[in-house]
Amino acid sequence: QVQLVESGGGLVQPGGSLRLSCAASGINFSIYTMGWYRQAPGKQRELVATITSGHSTNYGDAVKGRFTISRDNAKNTVYLQMNSLKPEDTAVYYCNTVRWGNNYWGQGTQITVSS
Repeated sequence: QVQLVESGGGLVQPGGSLRLSCAASGINFSIYTMGWYRQAPGKQRELVATITSGHSTNYGDAVKGRFTISRDNAKNTVYLQMNSLKPEDTAVYYCNTVRWGNNYWGQGTQITVSS
């Protein structure tokens, strides 16, 4: 059974930084693309970043240049380093992977950017 468990959310001031972690189990982690998505109240879920098994990365336009996705295959963990946070980054952040055509999501972690 695939499980994705996010951690590292919280409240941060504008301009601050946070790092999210997502620990995966039940999959051969190293061969799968992993992603981060977010959903703000009243908005659709949107792409934040993805990282392939070969460590190629892709970012949503809203976070390019501020967020960095990375992975540690030895720890079955994907990270999201978020810098220069803005109030509009406030959302629930979800870890994601797709296996055999099925989407798997973590439970989500709340990020609130506010002074």
